[in-house]
Amino acid sequence: MTVGAVDLIIIAAYLALSVAVGFWMSKAASANTRNYFLGGNRLPWYALGLSNASGMFDISGTMWLVFLLFVFGFKSLWIPWLWPTFNQVFLMMFLSVWLRRSGVMTGAEWITFRFGNGLGARLSHLVVVVFALVSVIGFLAYGFVGIGKFAATFLPFALSADPQQNEIYYGLIIVALTSLYVIKGGMFSVVITEVMQFIIMTIACVAIAFIAINQVSPEMLSSVTPEGWANPFFGYEIDLDWGEILPTANDFLVSEDYSPFTIFFMLVLFKGGMVSFAGPAPNYDMQRILSARSPKEAAMMSGLVSVVLNPPRYLLVAGLTILALAFFMPELRAQGSDADFELILPFALKNYVPVGLLGILVAGLLAAFMSTFAATVNAAPAYVVNDIYRRYINPDASEKTYVWASYIVATFFVIIGTLIGLQMPSLNKLIIWLVGALYGGYAAAKVLKWYWWRFNGYGYFWGMAVGVGAALWLARQPDISALYAFPAMFFFTMLASIGGALLTPPTDMDTLTEFYKRTRPWGVWGPVRAELERRGTPVAKNADFSIDMFNVAVGIVWQTSLVAAPIYLVIRDMRGFVISLGVALVGSVILKFTWFDRLKDYPDGYTPMEKAACGLGEVHSCLLSCWRRPVGKAVMGKQKKR
Repeated sequence: MTVGAVDLIIIAAYLALSVAVGFWMSKAASANTRNYFLGGNRLPWYALGLSNASGMFDISGTMWLVFLLFVFGFKSLWIPWLWPTFNQVFLMMFLSVWLRRSGVMTGAEWITFRFGNGLGARLSHLVVVVFALVSVIGFLAYGFVGIGKFAATFLPFALSADPQQNEIYYGLIIVALTSLYVIKGGMFSVVITEVMQFIIMTIACVAIAFIAINQVSPEMLSSVTPEGWANPFFGYEIDLDWGEILPTANDFLVSEDYSPFTIFFMLVLFKGGMVSFAGPAPNYDMQRILSARSPKEAAMMSGLVSVVLNPPRYLLVAGLTILALAFFMPELRAQGSDADFELILPFALKNYVPVGLLGILVAGLLAAFMSTFAATVNAAPAYVVNDIYRRYINPDASEKTYVWASYIVATFFVIIGTLIGLQMPSLNKLIIWLVGALYGGYAAAKVLKWYWWRFNGYGYFWGMAVGVGAALWLARQPDISALYAFPAMFFFTMLASIGGALLTPPTDMDTLTEFYKRTRPWGVWGPVRAELERRGTPVAKNADFSIDMFNVAVGIVWQTSLVAAPIYLVIRDMRGFVISLGVALVGSVILKFTWFDRLKDYPDGYTPMEKAACGLGEVHSCLLSCWRRPVGKAVMGKQKKR
């Protein structure tokens, strides 16, 4: 099947609309840097939640998830905990509220809020900017790896006789279009286009699941999968044997990244827990939290992500996987040891989706790429312009100057990320490095900053510096698994963090008391509370640790059931589907009483000045109406004159 004229029109119309939105919102976005980076803190939580989910629904990650479900079957349910996917549960339960109470614009700016303005704080500020920018480049490269392969395999035009060059040309074209609208429109255009993209992607997911359910029977699926493929539980090893069905698949089951599977799972759980306690990395996820109108809305936004992201995404993943299992097997066998499982997604689309719907599906998957790429691009200038250029180079420039500087920085990082993406041979290796090494490297320092009062800027600097250095070193060691290196990396970064803190003076008490009053985390904060009491401004201890941990445990089970249910539905295992759906509903009821009903913007005792510092004054809902604000002011002016 080839792409028809109707499909091409749909795809072209979607791309044109995305670029148009960026230019349409450029006036509101360019008013000042808070508008450009955070949408002026006027975007409602549900729009930010849909935007965040859309940004996580990327084409490279979807190709990887299809590969995992194809090869590992239902046991692949646990592998995405590498990111970890359950970090959204920690965010919704307590960390989003704590983070949003800061009222800052970026993760690096939060460092000043936590550690003050001394030398240690400045060093921490710089190292978190370095980490953020390395992360941005890594994720831009990650996005580019997937989109070129997808477009060159699927779209009909041969831009070069060399297949590899064809992938590069398609990748460059789509990257250029995506960069155009996000650089011009900032956070406003990112959120608005991502809401639009999420709607398109949801239609695409439901459609591909419907096609798969109707074309692949349970009997067909059973005949092309090994015994235990539909079982999510496992032993010491993966307990799957592709045998003569597809011998190449067994190579992944016993690879150093995933075997033995029990050890792999324990490492994933340990690493995932530490990274989740650390809070969000300084990327698009953090930007969405800081963009929320209030701490309560930040938590609600993080909770919404799990609800709106997982069911439709896994309808798509499961649909593509079973279509490939039923019909793509001969091609994969023919490729022998060179079998490319990342081609499953474009194969299923190209051969099993009718004209018209195909255009919507391709537009949805292009939207998936554009969402993640756009959100990542938007994060880069927030750090360079706000945390380096404004702070150290040109602190007195106009807002227009900072916005134009953001355009230049975003363009630069797109180019660098694209160039690195051209050198990446495998999505799987890149993902393992990103989530195992780079994200693993920051865990120790970022955990301590929330829960230990004595942790200071020097400790944070040395912990982060050792972690980032180790991650970059691992990137040049192809024979060392980043995940299996995580325990050693965590030990040394924790040692550097604690040593750096204890060998240097503590953060000044004024900074610590201000941080604790506003954020109110649980952990070891006794001396700070004692100081507040001595100053005559006592605050109550956060006693929510037990209920927060209970909610996290319930939330992880709840989120996992939201992943399992759509897969069971697509493979027509109605017993598994009903059980998963029941678990999700029970979890929702529990969390309604133990989490949602207990949400509040700020702890007891907040003063009006502290509320204003957090951005908790009067706010205005704004999604599509921000550009009308000058008109509204004019109308109000006329009313006052009357």
